Amino acid sequence: MRKILVVGAGQSGLQLALGLQAHGYEVTLMSNRTADEIRYGRVMSTQCMFHTALQHERDLGLNFWESQAPRMAGIGVSVSGPGAERLVDWVGRLDGYAQSVDQRVKMAGWLDTFAQRGGQLVIHGAAVSDLDYFARVYDLVLVAAGKGELVSMFARDAARSPFTRPQRSLAAAYVHGLGPRPEHPDTEVARCNLVPGVGELLVTSTLTTSGRADLLFWEGVPGGPVDVFQGVTDPAEHLALTLDLMERFVPWEHARTSRVELTDAGGVLVGRYTPVVRQPVAHLPGGGLAFGVADVVVTNDPLTGQGANTASKCAAAYLRAILDHGDAEFDEAWMRRTFERFWAQTAGPATKWTNVMLGEPPEHVLTLIGAAGALPRVADRFANGFDDPADFENYFFEAEKTEAYLSEVAGG
Repeated sequence: MRKILVVGAGQSGLQLALGLQAHGYEVTLMSNRTADEIRYGRVMSTQCMFHTALQHERDLGLNFWESQAPRMAGIGVSVSGPGAERLVDWVGRLDGYAQSVDQRVKMAGWLDTFAQRGGQLVIHGAAVSDLDYFARVYDLVLVAAGKGELVSMFARDAARSPFTRPQRSLAAAYVHGLGPRPEHPDTEVARCNLVPGVGELLVTSTLTTSGRADLLFWEGVPGGPVDVFQGVTDPAEHLALTLDLMERFVPWEHARTSRVELTDAGGVLVGRYTPVVRQPVAHLPGGGLAFGVADVVVTNDPLTGQGANTASKCAAAYLRAILDHGDAEFDEAWMRRTFERFWAQTAGPATKWTNVMLGEPPEHVLTLIGAAGALPRVADRFANGFDDPADFENYFFEAEKTEAYLSEVAGG
């Protein structure tokens, strides 16, 4: 039986560990926190997962909360004008619904499941010296812990990393009591509110530790009027600031907040990080190798909601590659082939799209977003790009392709 070590108990690490466990591998999982420490701690992310990523969970029988989590049937896009009026407002329908489960719920539940199924769980914050030892004991060492000392082992890939500083300041609040959008009161929709030059407000429904909730997530341009959450430690102050900014820049969303309250004292999150792509293989001091997983090697800004989706797709791709490899050695050539396949099919398209959306939108992209309000086929295709960013290559990035696509749709 092959022995595999997975370091990190997030979306990718746990999904991969549970998948390997189900296929008979001897898996050790290292987490720096217990299930209860995760469950009763602070929120960790603003996850919204689309059909393909959700299907990977279903395939492994890990969709424990699918019947409870709200089902988002579409993606709504609004663009604010100089006077905080809505210049654009439309909804694109998803082919398969999206869902969000607070990672405190999911990761704690999956961690318990791994242990209950007989997996070896080690509660320990791994260091490079630990991995140096483990690389001699295990057939494969997978690093899925996207923060801390271990990440520094994986060198930055300058050719794939155009940014050297954060592109957005991030501030999220989990809330109860948000009212429905009057345009579709009976339909759950993930909302993307774009405020040019200021940032974005993303609103999604989720399942948290206290039941159904909504996420209010500001992405502020650094140095701009939304970049004001650093140093705010009081959750109530965080929520008040969130709502004030909504009233100022997206009043149509603020109109839904008259009964809003935080889900819990740990229901706020503030941060910023630089999007980066890293080399997938780390060389340990003793000569062993570690293979980077998901956001260890590809970290995108959460603006386009690709983080948890890319992590799930990475876990699925690595699982298939491990199974297909049989008893052969997990050498550096295999690791690099496996990553490059994942990059070409999944991470590369998601990274390219996210990086474009972080910048000043080109004129043809603004035209496309505006046209989607009158052309439901365009709105639907854009919405489904959140599930399959590779499709944007066909009509989004180049003005000529955008013009040809809009002409085709309008003509039809």
